[in-house]
Amino acid sequence: MNIRQMRENQERETLSEYATLSENSKGRQNFEEKCPLRTDFSRDRDRIIHSKAFRRLKHKTQVFISLDNDHFRTRLTHTLEVSQIARTIARALGLNEDLAEAISMGHDLGHTPFGHSGERALDALSSKGFRHYEQSLRVVDILEKNGMGMNLTYEVRDGIVNHTGSDMAQTLEGRIVKYADRIAYINHDIDDAIRAGVIDSEDIPSEFLEKLGETGSQRIDNLISDIVYTSLGKNDIKMSAETEKNMLSLRSFMFENVYHNMALRDSQSFMVIEKLFNYFLNDVTLLPVEYKFLLESWDKETVVCDYIAGMTDNFCVALFNELFMPIK
Repeated sequence: MNIRQMRENQERETLSEYATLSENSKGRQNFEEKCPLRTDFSRDRDRIIHSKAFRRLKHKTQVFISLDNDHFRTRLTHTLEVSQIARTIARALGLNEDLAEAISMGHDLGHTPFGHSGERALDALSSKGFRHYEQSLRVVDILEKNGMGMNLTYEVRDGIVNHTGSDMAQTLEGRIVKYADRIAYINHDIDDAIRAGVIDSEDIPSEFLEKLGETGSQRIDNLISDIVYTSLGKNDIKMSAETEKNMLSLRSFMFENVYHNMALRDSQSFMVIEKLFNYFLNDVTLLPVEYKFLLESWDKETVVCDYIAGMTDNFCVALFNELFMPIK
């Protein structure tokens, strides 16, 4: 018996009856010999962490773009916070922590530069639309490793593509990540919005603070605890009706007072991405060589979206300046 098999035995003996066991994975798109040390889900987590797409997250905007403030969240720090929350919930419920972590690490790999502003721009420009969760799956399935993809397990891929939107992941671990994502971004975006001077702490309705917690850490702890105690012993991941209502109301407050107040930045982001999109769409031979081969299997709109979505904020701005604002 090798170390992986010992770990699989531990999962079988210690995890909840509702947990997704590594040994019961539906497998990978292409067959691979199993690792003698790691379970399939921990192997997926490692592949994601070592990917180029994961490294680029450190230079992608979460909500606030700033070159002179090191404390605003980036897409990478958001991902790490989601992972911590998801692992805490999974561990408390006796579910598969490796699976929850792998999904968390991969859930935003397809996000654009400039946060959701960039996503809205590509969605408007592409005739097929653009959704970051679908792009995240495309990254792990196709774009990484020079078109070979990461060949992840079905359960991780399912959790990535269903971490947002109306569809639900098939595993409880994937459903945990959906909640963890919301818990993370609502609370850290409040913190960043206050730091940016977009809102004051006094602007947050007192009813949410009384019911969910005065501080971000209190709110996160209360929301996690609510999920754990509501879901304990059940074959589902739920939040109590009252707590979920309050969380969604706080989310609505953020949309009305923070996210929708980004009109100027949205217009600037749209202009930059629109110029780049049309530039490469009009002449796909200008695409980098590592993207040109995709044109053999995919239409040019899709490949141009692949290239732009994969850019960091810094690279996107630098390329825009190089192409459209040359130094005279």
